[in-house]
Amino acid sequence: MEMQVPETNTDSKNTKKRHPIRNTLLILLALVVLVIVVAVIRIRKAVESLDVQYPELTGNPAVGEWYTVTPADAKSSDGSPWHGLFRLGSENKVVIYFFGGGVSLNEQTSEQTAAKGDWFFVPNTALQDFVALGGISAAVEENPFRNWSFLVLPYGTGDFHTGTGVYQFTDQNGNDHTVYHNGYVNYVAFVEEAKKYIDAPEAILVTGFSAGGFATALLTDDVMDRFPQTENVTACVDSALLLYDGWHHASADLWQSPEVISSRLVTDNIVLDSLRALHEKRGDRVKILFTCSTRDSALQEYQSYIRGGAMMQSRENSARFQQDLAQMTRDLQKYIPQIGLYIWEYGISAETDSTQHTIISSNVYDRLEDDVRVIDWIYDATCGEISSHGLSHLD
Repeated sequence: MEMQVPETNTDSKNTKKRHPIRNTLLILLALVVLVIVVAVIRIRKAVESLDVQYPELTGNPAVGEWYTVTPADAKSSDGSPWHGLFRLGSENKVVIYFFGGGVSLNEQTSEQTAAKGDWFFVPNTALQDFVALGGISAAVEENPFRNWSFLVLPYGTGDFHTGTGVYQFTDQNGNDHTVYHNGYVNYVAFVEEAKKYIDAPEAILVTGFSAGGFATALLTDDVMDRFPQTENVTACVDSALLLYDGWHHASADLWQSPEVISSRLVTDNIVLDSLRALHEKRGDRVKILFTCSTRDSALQEYQSYIRGGAMMQSRENSARFQQDLAQMTRDLQKYIPQIGLYIWEYGISAETDSTQHTIISSNVYDRLEDDVRVIDWIYDATCGEISSHGLSHLD
Protein backbone atom coordinates (compact mmCIF):
# COMPACT_ATOMS: atom_id res chain seq x y z
CA MET A 1 0.00 0.00 0.00
CA GLU A 2 1.30 3.39 -0.93
CA MET A 3 1.82 5.61 2.02
CA GLN A 4 0.03 8.94 1.85
CA VAL A 5 1.63 12.02 3.38
CA PRO A 6 -0.98 14.32 4.87
CA GLU A 7 -1.14 17.72 3.26
CA THR A 8 -0.90 19.33 6.62
CA ASN A 9 2.56 17.82 7.12
CA THR A 10 3.72 19.21 3.78
CA ASP A 11 2.51 22.67 4.70
CA SER A 12 4.27 22.36 8.01
CA LYS A 13 7.54 21.58 6.32
CA ASN A 14 7.18 24.54 3.93
CA THR A 15 6.26 26.80 6.80
CA LYS A 16 9.34 25.72 8.68
CA LYS A 17 11.44 26.52 5.65
CA ARG A 18 9.90 30.01 5.43
CA HIS A 19 10.26 30.85 9.13
CA PRO A 20 13.99 31.74 9.09
CA ILE A 21 13.49 34.30 6.30
CA ARG A 22 10.38 35.75 7.88
CA ASN A 23 12.03 35.91 11.29
CA THR A 24 15.08 37.62 9.85
CA LEU A 25 12.90 40.22 8.14
CA LEU A 26 10.98 40.80 11.34
CA ILE A 27 14.21 41.23 13.29
CA LEU A 28 15.54 43.67 10.71
CA LEU A 29 12.28 45.61 10.76
CA ALA A 30 12.37 45.74 14.54
CA LEU A 31 15.94 47.01 14.46
CA VAL A 32 15.02 49.72 11.96
CA VAL A 33 12.10 50.80 14.13
CA LEU A 34 14.37 50.79 17.20
CA VAL A 35 16.97 52.94 15.44
CA ILE A 36 14.28 55.41 14.38
CA VAL A 37 12.84 55.58 17.89
CA VAL A 38 16.26 56.12 19.45
CA ALA A 39 17.05 58.81 16.88
CA VAL A 40 13.75 60.58 17.57
CA ILE A 41 14.38 60.44 21.33
CA ARG A 42 17.88 61.83 20.90
CA ILE A 43 16.67 64.61 18.62
CA ARG A 44 13.90 65.45 21.07
CA LYS A 45 16.34 65.49 23.99
CA ALA A 46 18.76 67.64 21.99
CA VAL A 47 16.03 70.16 21.16
CA GLU A 48 14.81 70.14 24.76
CA SER A 49 18.36 70.76 25.98
CA LEU A 50 18.52 73.82 23.72
CA ASP A 51 15.10 75.09 24.77
CA VAL A 52 16.25 76.36 28.15
CA GLN A 53 13.83 78.83 29.69
CA TYR A 54 14.38 81.04 32.72
CA PRO A 55 11.73 82.85 34.78
CA GLU A 56 11.04 86.49 34.04
CA LEU A 57 12.69 88.80 36.56
CA THR A 58 9.85 90.51 38.41
CA GLY A 59 11.20 91.06 41.93
CA ASN A 60 14.50 90.90 43.73
CA PRO A 61 16.73 88.30 42.04
CA ALA A 62 18.23 85.44 44.03
CA VAL A 63 22.01 85.18 43.91
CA GLY A 64 23.22 82.62 41.39
CA GLU A 65 19.92 82.15 39.56
CA TRP A 66 19.30 82.96 35.89
CA TYR A 67 16.42 85.23 34.91
CA THR A 68 14.95 86.51 31.67
CA VAL A 69 14.62 90.28 31.26
CA THR A 70 12.28 91.34 28.44
CA PRO A 71 12.30 95.12 27.96
CA ALA A 72 9.17 96.68 26.52
CA ASP A 73 9.29 97.03 22.72
CA ALA A 74 12.62 95.17 22.43
CA LYS A 75 12.62 93.35 19.08
CA SER A 76 14.58 90.77 17.16
CA SER A 77 15.01 91.31 13.43
CA ASP A 78 11.84 89.36 12.60
CA GLY A 79 9.75 91.46 14.97
CA SER A 80 9.53 88.83 17.71
CA PRO A 81 10.26 89.90 21.30
CA TRP A 82 13.91 90.14 22.30
CA HIS A 83 15.17 89.40 25.81
CA GLY A 84 18.35 89.46 27.83
CA LEU A 85 19.54 87.16 30.62
CA PHE A 86 20.61 88.19 34.10
CA ARG A 87 22.37 86.38 36.94
CA LEU A 88 23.20 88.19 40.16
CA GLY A 89 26.59 87.31 41.61
CA SER A 90 27.84 87.32 45.18
CA GLU A 91 30.71 89.64 44.20
CA ASN A 92 30.16 93.24 43.15
CA LYS A 93 31.71 92.62 39.74
CA VAL A 94 30.00 92.35 36.36
CA VAL A 95 30.44 90.54 33.04
CA ILE A 96 28.55 92.02 30.07
CA TYR A 97 28.43 89.18 27.57
CA PHE A 98 27.33 89.54 23.92
CA PHE A 99 26.30 86.47 21.93
CA GLY A 100 27.07 86.08 18.24
CA GLY A 101 25.27 84.76 15.17
CA GLY A 102 26.26 86.34 11.85
CA VAL A 103 25.77 89.81 10.41
CA SER A 104 23.86 91.74 7.77
CA LEU A 105 26.49 93.33 5.57
CA ASN A 106 24.12 95.25 3.32
CA GLU A 107 20.52 95.54 2.16
CA GLN A 108 20.80 92.36 0.11
CA THR A 109 21.80 90.20 3.08
CA SER A 110 18.96 91.64 5.15
CA GLU A 111 16.52 90.81 2.34
CA GLN A 112 17.86 87.31 1.80
CA THR A 113 17.67 86.53 5.50
CA ALA A 114 14.12 87.88 5.88
CA ALA A 115 12.54 86.72 2.61
CA LYS A 116 14.48 83.66 1.46
CA GLY A 117 15.68 82.09 4.66
CA ASP A 118 19.33 82.33 3.54
CA TRP A 119 20.47 83.18 7.03
CA PHE A 120 23.38 85.58 7.11
CA PHE A 121 22.43 86.18 10.73
CA VAL A 122 20.11 84.59 13.27
CA PRO A 123 16.76 86.42 13.02
CA ASN A 124 15.65 85.96 16.64
CA THR A 125 16.76 84.73 20.05
CA ALA A 126 15.11 81.29 19.90
CA LEU A 127 17.12 78.41 21.41
CA GLN A 128 20.04 80.60 22.51
CA ASP A 129 19.60 80.77 26.29
CA PHE A 130 21.32 77.42 26.88
CA VAL A 131 24.64 79.00 25.82
CA ALA A 132 24.72 80.86 29.15
CA LEU A 133 25.10 77.55 30.99
CA GLY A 134 28.57 76.88 29.58
CA GLY A 135 31.83 78.58 28.77
CA ILE A 136 32.72 81.78 30.56
CA SER A 137 29.30 82.08 32.22
CA ALA A 138 29.22 78.54 33.65
CA ALA A 139 28.71 78.32 37.42
CA VAL A 140 31.50 75.80 37.92
CA GLU A 141 34.33 75.69 40.43
CA GLU A 142 37.06 76.13 37.83
CA ASN A 143 35.54 79.41 36.63
CA PRO A 144 37.05 82.46 38.37
CA PHE A 145 34.06 84.51 37.14
CA ARG A 146 31.47 82.18 38.69
CA ASN A 147 30.55 84.66 41.44
CA TRP A 148 30.36 87.73 39.18
CA SER A 149 27.04 89.10 37.99
CA PHE A 150 26.27 88.36 34.34
CA LEU A 151 24.37 90.53 31.89
CA VAL A 152 23.94 88.32 28.82
CA LEU A 153 22.70 89.64 25.48
CA PRO A 154 21.45 86.98 23.04
CA TYR A 155 21.62 88.00 19.38
CA GLY A 156 18.92 88.34 16.76
CA THR A 157 19.35 91.67 14.97
CA GLY A 158 22.22 91.24 12.48
CA ASP A 159 23.84 94.53 13.52
CA PHE A 160 26.54 93.57 16.03
CA HIS A 161 24.13 94.74 18.78
CA THR A 162 24.49 98.37 17.62
CA GLY A 163 21.46 99.21 15.44
CA THR A 164 18.44 101.43 15.88
CA GLY A 165 17.12 101.03 12.33
CA VAL A 166 14.07 99.57 10.62
CA TYR A 167 14.60 98.32 7.06
CA GLN A 168 11.52 97.74 4.89
CA PHE A 169 11.35 96.18 1.44
CA THR A 170 9.04 94.35 -0.94
CA ASP A 171 10.25 91.02 -2.32
CA GLN A 172 9.88 89.81 -5.90
CA ASN A 173 6.55 88.18 -5.08
CA GLY A 174 5.08 91.45 -3.86
CA ASN A 175 5.31 90.58 -0.16
CA ASP A 176 6.26 93.35 2.25
CA HIS A 177 8.94 92.73 4.89
CA THR A 178 10.30 94.64 7.86
CA VAL A 179 13.72 93.93 9.34
CA TYR A 180 14.40 95.39 12.77
CA HIS A 181 18.10 96.14 13.20
CA ASN A 182 17.42 97.19 16.79
CA GLY A 183 20.41 95.72 18.60
CA TYR A 184 21.45 98.98 20.27
CA VAL A 185 17.89 99.75 21.36
CA ASN A 186 17.66 96.31 22.98
CA TYR A 187 21.08 96.58 24.60
CA VAL A 188 20.36 99.98 26.18
CA ALA A 189 16.95 98.95 27.52
CA PHE A 190 18.31 95.71 28.98
CA VAL A 191 21.41 97.19 30.62
CA GLU A 192 19.45 100.04 32.16
CA GLU A 193 16.95 97.56 33.59
CA ALA A 194 19.68 95.25 34.94
CA LYS A 195 21.52 98.18 36.54
CA LYS A 196 18.69 98.42 39.09
CA TYR A 197 20.06 95.29 40.74
CA ILE A 198 23.76 96.20 40.68
CA ASP A 199 25.68 98.72 42.75
CA ALA A 200 28.61 100.55 41.17
CA PRO A 201 30.68 97.51 40.16
CA GLU A 202 34.25 97.16 41.37
CA ALA A 203 35.18 95.62 38.01
CA ILE A 204 33.57 95.09 34.60
CA LEU A 205 34.47 92.61 31.88
CA VAL A 206 32.90 93.29 28.48
CA THR A 207 33.18 90.30 26.20
CA GLY A 208 31.47 88.37 23.44
CA PHE A 209 32.07 85.79 20.73
CA SER A 210 31.79 86.18 16.95
CA ALA A 211 29.22 88.95 16.32
CA GLY A 212 29.39 89.49 20.06
CA GLY A 213 33.14 90.01 19.75
CA PHE A 214 32.50 92.77 17.23
CA ALA A 215 29.94 94.19 19.67
CA THR A 216 32.56 94.19 22.42
CA ALA A 217 34.84 96.37 20.30
CA LEU A 218 32.00 98.65 19.27
CA LEU A 219 30.22 99.05 22.61
CA THR A 220 32.78 98.92 25.43
CA ASP A 221 33.05 102.71 25.34
CA ASP A 222 29.26 102.93 25.70
CA VAL A 223 29.34 100.47 28.61
CA MET A 224 31.90 102.65 30.36
CA ASP A 225 29.61 105.66 29.98
CA ARG A 226 26.83 103.69 31.69
CA PHE A 227 29.07 102.67 34.61
CA PRO A 228 31.19 105.82 35.07
CA GLN A 229 32.26 104.94 38.64
CA THR A 230 33.94 101.70 37.63
CA GLU A 231 37.67 102.15 37.11
CA ASN A 232 38.60 98.51 36.47
CA VAL A 233 37.31 97.73 32.96
CA THR A 234 38.48 94.97 30.61
CA ALA A 235 37.33 94.30 27.03
CA CYS A 236 37.90 90.83 25.56
CA VAL A 237 37.12 90.42 21.86
CA ASP A 238 36.69 86.79 20.78
CA SER A 239 36.86 85.78 17.10
CA ALA A 240 36.06 89.04 15.35
CA LEU A 241 37.98 89.82 12.16
CA LEU A 242 36.33 90.71 8.86
CA LEU A 243 37.73 93.11 6.28
CA TYR A 244 34.98 94.98 4.42
CA ASP A 245 34.92 98.37 2.73
CA GLY A 246 31.20 98.74 3.47
CA TRP A 247 31.31 98.80 7.26
CA HIS A 248 30.54 102.50 7.56
CA HIS A 249 27.56 102.22 5.19
CA ALA A 250 26.22 99.17 7.01
CA SER A 251 26.53 100.86 10.38
CA ALA A 252 25.38 104.38 9.49
CA ASP A 253 22.72 103.66 6.87
CA LEU A 254 21.43 100.10 7.27
CA TRP A 255 21.74 99.43 11.00
CA GLN A 256 21.48 103.15 11.84
CA SER A 257 23.91 102.85 14.72
CA PRO A 258 24.49 105.93 16.86
CA GLU A 259 26.75 108.37 15.04
CA VAL A 260 29.39 108.13 17.75
CA ILE A 261 29.78 104.46 16.81
CA SER A 262 29.59 104.64 13.01
CA SER A 263 31.88 107.70 12.80
CA ARG A 264 34.81 105.62 14.08
CA LEU A 265 34.58 103.25 11.11
CA VAL A 266 37.04 104.71 8.62
CA THR A 267 38.83 101.63 7.24
CA ASP A 268 37.88 98.10 6.18
CA ASN A 269 38.65 96.76 9.68
CA ILE A 270 35.72 97.51 12.00
CA VAL A 271 37.32 95.96 15.09
CA LEU A 272 40.67 97.70 14.67
CA ASP A 273 38.94 101.05 14.11
CA SER A 274 36.79 100.60 17.20
CA LEU A 275 39.55 99.35 19.52
CA ARG A 276 41.88 102.13 18.40
CA ALA A 277 39.22 104.71 19.19
CA LEU A 278 38.53 103.04 22.54
CA HIS A 279 42.20 103.11 23.51
CA GLU A 280 42.73 106.67 22.31
CA LYS A 281 39.76 107.88 24.35
CA ARG A 282 40.11 105.78 27.50
CA GLY A 283 43.83 105.05 27.64
CA ASP A 284 44.97 102.62 30.31
CA ARG A 285 41.62 102.80 32.07
CA VAL A 286 40.45 99.96 29.85
CA LYS A 287 42.48 96.78 29.39
CA ILE A 288 42.02 95.32 25.90
CA LEU A 289 42.27 91.65 24.91
CA PHE A 290 41.88 89.94 21.54
CA THR A 291 41.64 86.20 20.90
CA CYS A 292 41.14 84.25 17.68
CA SER A 293 42.00 80.91 16.12
CA THR A 294 44.54 80.98 13.32
CA ARG A 295 42.28 79.98 10.42
CA ASP A 296 38.80 80.58 11.82
CA SER A 297 36.26 78.44 9.94
CA ALA A 298 33.23 80.76 10.17
CA LEU A 299 35.07 84.04 9.70
CA GLN A 300 36.81 82.79 6.57
CA GLU A 301 33.41 81.86 5.13
CA TYR A 302 32.05 85.38 5.61
CA GLN A 303 35.31 86.82 4.31
CA SER A 304 34.97 84.59 1.25
CA TYR A 305 31.48 85.98 0.68
CA ILE A 306 32.73 89.56 1.01
CA ARG A 307 35.53 88.99 -1.47
CA GLY A 308 33.87 86.67 -3.95
CA GLY A 309 30.15 86.35 -3.25
CA ALA A 310 30.15 82.76 -1.98
CA MET A 311 30.56 81.40 1.53
CA MET A 312 33.14 78.65 1.53
CA GLN A 313 36.03 77.12 3.42
CA SER A 314 39.19 76.04 1.64
CA ARG A 315 42.90 75.71 2.23
CA GLU A 316 43.40 78.89 0.24
CA ASN A 317 40.89 80.78 2.37
CA SER A 318 42.47 79.37 5.54
CA ALA A 319 45.91 80.59 4.49
CA ARG A 320 44.58 84.01 3.57
CA PHE A 321 42.75 84.37 6.87
CA GLN A 322 45.93 83.51 8.74
CA GLN A 323 47.74 86.25 6.82
CA ASP A 324 44.97 88.73 7.64
CA LEU A 325 45.13 87.73 11.31
CA ALA A 326 48.90 88.21 11.37
CA GLN A 327 48.47 91.74 10.02
CA MET A 328 45.64 92.39 12.50
CA THR A 329 47.81 91.42 15.47
CA ARG A 330 50.68 93.61 14.23
CA ASP A 331 48.29 96.57 13.88
CA LEU A 332 46.78 95.97 17.31
CA GLN A 333 50.22 95.89 18.91
CA LYS A 334 51.21 99.03 17.04
CA TYR A 335 48.21 101.11 18.11
CA ILE A 336 47.56 99.47 21.50
CA PRO A 337 51.00 98.49 22.86
CA GLN A 338 49.63 96.97 26.08
CA ILE A 339 47.08 94.73 24.37
CA GLY A 340 46.84 91.07 25.40
CA LEU A 341 46.62 88.51 22.58
CA TYR A 342 45.73 84.82 22.65
CA ILE A 343 46.10 83.17 19.23
CA TRP A 344 45.23 79.49 19.22
CA GLU A 345 44.77 76.37 17.10
CA TYR A 346 42.06 73.83 17.81
CA GLY A 347 39.69 71.64 15.84
CA ILE A 348 41.81 71.66 12.68
CA SER A 349 39.98 70.38 9.58
CA ALA A 350 41.93 67.79 7.61
CA GLU A 351 40.11 68.89 4.46
CA THR A 352 40.36 72.69 4.61
CA ASP A 353 42.97 73.32 7.34
CA SER A 354 40.44 75.61 9.03
CA THR A 355 40.25 75.96 12.81
CA GLN A 356 37.44 76.22 15.37
CA HIS A 357 35.37 79.40 15.52
CA THR A 358 35.16 81.13 18.95
CA ILE A 359 36.47 80.04 22.33
CA ILE A 360 34.81 81.77 25.31
CA SER A 361 31.49 79.95 24.93
CA SER A 362 33.13 76.52 24.71
CA ASN A 363 36.79 75.60 25.34
CA VAL A 364 37.60 78.50 27.62
CA TYR A 365 38.92 76.12 30.31
CA ASP A 366 41.43 74.44 27.99
CA ARG A 367 45.16 75.14 28.00
CA LEU A 368 45.48 75.82 24.30
CA GLU A 369 48.70 77.84 24.33
CA ASP A 370 51.72 77.98 26.66
CA ASP A 371 49.90 75.76 29.17
CA VAL A 372 47.66 78.74 30.02
CA ARG A 373 43.90 78.33 30.29
CA VAL A 374 41.99 80.88 28.23
CA ILE A 375 39.80 81.70 31.26
CA ASP A 376 42.87 82.45 33.40
CA TRP A 377 44.34 84.67 30.69
CA ILE A 378 41.15 86.74 30.76
CA TYR A 379 40.80 86.78 34.54
CA ASP A 380 44.45 87.72 35.09
CA ALA A 381 43.92 90.72 32.80
CA THR A 382 41.03 91.93 34.96
CA CYS A 383 43.53 91.84 37.83
CA GLY A 384 46.04 93.91 35.85
CA GLU A 385 48.24 91.07 34.57
CA ILE A 386 48.09 91.24 30.76
CA SER A 387 49.95 88.67 28.67
CA SER A 388 50.09 87.31 25.13
CA HIS A 389 50.23 83.73 23.87
CA GLY A 390 50.34 81.82 20.61
CA LEU A 391 51.87 84.55 18.46
CA SER A 392 54.35 82.05 17.02
CA HIS A 393 51.44 80.68 14.94
CA LEU A 394 51.58 83.87 12.90
CA ASP A 395 55.33 84.01 12.22
